[in-house]
Amino acid sequence: MPSLRIRVDIAPGQWIGPGKAQLLDEIARTGSISAAARAMDMSYRRAWLLVETLNAMFDEALVATAAGGRRGGGAALTARGKTVLAAYRSIERSAARAAAPAVRTLMRSG
Repeated sequence: MPSLRIRVDIAPGQWIGPGKAQLLDEIARTGSISAAARAMDMSYRRAWLLVETLNAMFDEALVATAAGGRRGGGAALTARGKTVLAAYRSIERSAARAAAPAVRTLMRSG
């Protein structure tokens, strides 16, 4: 089954696509960068670097973190993070709807 992958270029060398959106989803779901990384079979370092990249791409941080310690650390999407993720998911849905007729034609052509 064909699928459409959307990447939104924010600035040269800066984009949000399916992987970064999934990371934001997982952070929102788990409350942790390390748990999100494990859920995606990704190293913690890679996840942390992606979070830093995402935070630097926008006018406000998308992910807020709390340092570990006795009570443990954590991470959560900020209001801006929730807005950016929702906007990206909306773009994905709109693009999939718009592309559906052409995708069906493509599949009949093969």
